[in-house]
Amino acid sequence: MPSNSGRRRPFTQNITARLCRAEHLIQLWFSPVIWFLLLYFKLAEQLTMPYKKTEHYDPALTERLKADFKDILAGIGEDASREGLEKTPQRAAKAIQFLTQGYDQDAAAILRSAMFKEDYSEMVLVKDIELYSMCEHHMLPFFGKAHIAYIPNGHIVGLSKLPRVVDVYARRLQVQERLTLEIRDVIQETLQPLGVAVVIEARHMCMMMRGVQKQNSVTTTSAFTGEFLKSTTRAEFLKLVEARLH
Repeated sequence: MPSNSGRRRPFTQNITARLCRAEHLIQLWFSPVIWFLLLYFKLAEQLTMPYKKTEHYDPALTERLKADFKDILAGIGEDASREGLEKTPQRAAKAIQFLTQGYDQDAAAILRSAMFKEDYSEMVLVKDIELYSMCEHHMLPFFGKAHIAYIPNGHIVGLSKLPRVVDVYARRLQVQERLTLEIRDVIQETLQPLGVAVVIEARHMCMMMRGVQKQNSVTTTSAFTGEFLKSTTRAEFLKLVEARLH
């Protein structure tokens, strides 16, 4: 009678191999190296995401604006239900809220949040501050740079607060002339410095892509208070704005 041992051997070997693999996996799981790698990747994940920015929109306002943008699309002869435009009204509703968020912000409060007593009384200049705003006449963008200087009078302000002030007023329906004055006035009234200087250079899409269609036109506006009304101080400011020291 032939032996069955030849048929049993592969099954036995298979069980033995599985047991060996299981033992190896158990040893691997409890290996300090594995736990170190798991801890490393967990910490790396936390370190790469220390700050998470979220955007919040008013649901009721978003729905109202969404309906308005649907009407606009229909008014120009578009089909708001087609694939490319299906979500456009909602995106546009959120975009217009983002672009006009300055109405809900307080520039003076931003400045007061980082005022510090210091004896420094020379010019402080922050230049080449990017700005993006919307022309209130055509609701088309204008964009460029703001240059801001002030001469402290017992208080300085955190440098980042000056660009934030620019954003507060730029994120509204604007004209460049008023934007320049609003930035100047809030700094003067809040910090009470010896003087404030603001210069804005901007390109206006309402002049570039419609109307006169002048592609290379740049509009410059300026506003000064205090010491900057003196020609020598103003000249120093303008020279530093034009200089490329870095």
